[in-house]
Amino acid sequence: MLRFATTRLISLTLSLLAASIVIFAVIEVIPGDPASFMLGLNAEPDTVAALRDQLGLGGSVVTRYLNWVGGMLTGDFGTSYTYRVPVTELILARVWVSLPLAIFALILSTAIAFPVGLIAASYRGKVADLGIMSVTQLGIAVPNFWFAMILVLIFAIKIRWFSAGGFPGWDQGVFVAMKSLTLPAIALALPQASILARIMRSSVLDTLDQDYIRTARAKGLTRSQSITRHALRNAMIPVLTIIGMQFSFLMAGAIIIENVFFLPGLGRLIFQGITQRDLVVVESVVMLLVFAVITVTFVVDIAYAAVDPRLRKRG
Repeated sequence: MLRFATTRLISLTLSLLAASIVIFAVIEVIPGDPASFMLGLNAEPDTVAALRDQLGLGGSVVTRYLNWVGGMLTGDFGTSYTYRVPVTELILARVWVSLPLAIFALILSTAIAFPVGLIAASYRGKVADLGIMSVTQLGIAVPNFWFAMILVLIFAIKIRWFSAGGFPGWDQGVFVAMKSLTLPAIALALPQASILARIMRSSVLDTLDQDYIRTARAKGLTRSQSITRHALRNAMIPVLTIIGMQFSFLMAGAIIIENVFFLPGLGRLIFQGITQRDLVVVESVVMLLVFAVITVTFVVDIAYAAVDPRLRKRG
């Protein structure tokens, strides 16, 4: 197990290094000068040059990359060009919106997908199975921002159970804050629940074809008992991987949903940084999200190995 974890940790470090190089290179090749953008088209060249020097844009590419990486390792993500405050403060203020939203959506997705996938597997080839597969296919095909707009139309405008957007803050109370995150979490969770339900069904059905399941059935267990007592644990192995990937997606891929609901999260911060040419914010937040994705993948790999001893032996 230690060897397996060490191998994965080395892979994680190399992935982070490669990601930092790619992110920095992509940001560097974006056309346009942040200093010229901030000062306007009629700015004097001397003024632009002074601002470039103030923002640290005058050095070589290698120097700027090393300064950026070194700063992140020490917790210094730089200073925002637009807000004129440390990027760390912006991240800490907004991560408490994006992280609870991702966790909330993941809980909803898992709570929906597990029973739905098990029911579909239990009634394979029957009307219930066909109906569930049709609904989940629709959930995968429809974009989550469309779900978001439908939810706003029904529950915010027609019924008025929820607000159409915004975040009141945690100081207003946990119930009020979670209520404002409910519609965004549902919009994020529905497509992911559809994917997870289909994976759950396929994994359970693959497990039901194994010899030990047929032996359990021959001993008198019903189909439902054989699923819950024997098939479910082995079927969870690929499902764990999908759950980890979904959490990573929910953390890093909620940009559209946060903009639909006007949530002050990391996704909206990235969008604002791109539109305002605030490259330090974009680089730092994207790198942080990449770190979160890779870390979650590492944790899922360890959990995967804990469930399946064959991986530890291969590791």
